[in-house]
Amino acid sequence: MSIASRFWAMARRPRWIAALALCLGVAAAFAALGQWQLERSFEGGEVTEEQSETTVPLTSIAEPQQPMPSSTIGQRVSADLEFVPEDFLVLSDRINHDAPGYWVVGHAIVEETGASLTVALGWAVTEEQADAALAELEAAAPSGPVDGRYLATESPDQQDYEAGEQTLVAVPAFINEWSVAPDGVYGGYLVLQDAPAGLEAIDSPPPVTEVSLNLLNVFYAVEWVIFAGFAFYLWYRLVRDAVEAEDAEADSAAKVD
Repeated sequence: MSIASRFWAMARRPRWIAALALCLGVAAAFAALGQWQLERSFEGGEVTEEQSETTVPLTSIAEPQQPMPSSTIGQRVSADLEFVPEDFLVLSDRINHDAPGYWVVGHAIVEETGASLTVALGWAVTEEQADAALAELEAAAPSGPVDGRYLATESPDQQDYEAGEQTLVAVPAFINEWSVAPDGVYGGYLVLQDAPAGLEAIDSPPPVTEVSLNLLNVFYAVEWVIFAGFAFYLWYRLVRDAVEAEDAEADSAAKVD
């Protein structure tokens, strides 16, 4: 009888059928883990365009003194604000529709919570236009309900302080400049949908949901597939060893006889 025939004869024995069933269970578990790792290898933004374009109250997605969840970045929100007249400022080197210019940024108090919120009100092509709009805002600080897009603060570490200009919407840096001590601060900032007179609306498109491949998770998924294959190889090797052990015993018995 050939080695293959002897192998399958051994494999059909109840002991090895049970071992095969166990290997199938182990392989299925490994395959499931591999599928799970493969699904996790695709990482994308948590916010879809449909979600971000539905206006919700700011207070429903953000809290003062709390980190800004990634799922809230780019969300359209509404809020009832009262601006602090002394705390408007101009940021330079801000791009709007691919054109360089200036932003006017203000410090607002959210009526519902009393916490401070940084607000980008609008854009101007020249510094003179931005300064003129700032002067009008200081003379008659707006208040009331507004709509806009909630964005993550920019890092103050990237600002070129030696140049003597402010270019970034860095909430932590603004806190030290505000004339009114904040009673809590929102971690992000609001870009108004409608700019005040003398300014243009700042372009703030919906967030782009990007999908990237996490190669580490792909590697783990491949590992689980290899483990599943090894389970079958282990069963095959054990059955083959059992066949060879029987052959060795049969040879020994024949020599004794």
